[in-house]
Amino acid sequence: MAPKFGGGSAPFLIAGPCVVESDDLNVRVGEALAELGAKLGIGVIYKGSYDKANRSRLSSARGPGLEAGLRALERVRAETGLPILTDVHDPGHVPAAAKVADVLQIPAFLCRQTDLLVAAGKAGRPVNVKKGQWMAPEEMRGAVEKVRAGGAPEIAVTERGTFFGYGDLVVDMRSFVRVRAACNTPVIFDATHSVQQPGQGRDGSSGGLREFIPPLLYAAAAAGADGFFLETHPDPARAPSDGPNMVPLDQLPGIVGIALDVWQRTREAVRA
Repeated sequence: MAPKFGGGSAPFLIAGPCVVESDDLNVRVGEALAELGAKLGIGVIYKGSYDKANRSRLSSARGPGLEAGLRALERVRAETGLPILTDVHDPGHVPAAAKVADVLQIPAFLCRQTDLLVAAGKAGRPVNVKKGQWMAPEEMRGAVEKVRAGGAPEIAVTERGTFFGYGDLVVDMRSFVRVRAACNTPVIFDATHSVQQPGQGRDGSSGGLREFIPPLLYAAAAAGADGFFLETHPDPARAPSDGPNMVPLDQLPGIVGIALDVWQRTREAVRA
């Protein structure tokens, strides 16, 4: 299996809509991401969740569910050639998800769920574990150990901000070095969920401050992130989930291009 979490010569990008939507939209986003990856010379993994089981409200959009969602993700891979990443929330879903997804992702709120972490590790797929919003970087060592015990071929940890006060998150730029040292894994920066404001949106849904995505991403590129995670959508205002903290699809190439330049220049300066 080819490495999914990069080889150190360039950052990799995980991107896509929050939840699986229509085939037309899924493939449209995937084609744009494939084109971006080819243009910038970076690896791209398509992200789409078949189910968002941790929504804040009972009425919040969750996606099409396991079977329909996985079929839709198979179509994205067939049309674009991109590897697929999807969230798993239940150990019982892991075998089916692993038949379709090239990478399994553990949501931040579930990063201490032992049965889920071990099951994901046993699936034979790379696993991306999102750091809990309440956890210190070094605390992720335990989560990684559980996935590693299952035998995952690759593991990455994603920084997605830490709770600060009520309904806001902050990013400690020291986290990338600290997580890497504690876990011995690549460290990804999720710039979109880091600007999320849980419970601060309309009717108690999550809000977000999209304007802070680019500066946080550039800072993380300089601070040591190995990869970037960016949810994107052609029309975030109409997205069924996480619209306020998503990057408009037409703005993604410019933002990622600058982040790549910062990433490369920083490492050249360190080597000089």
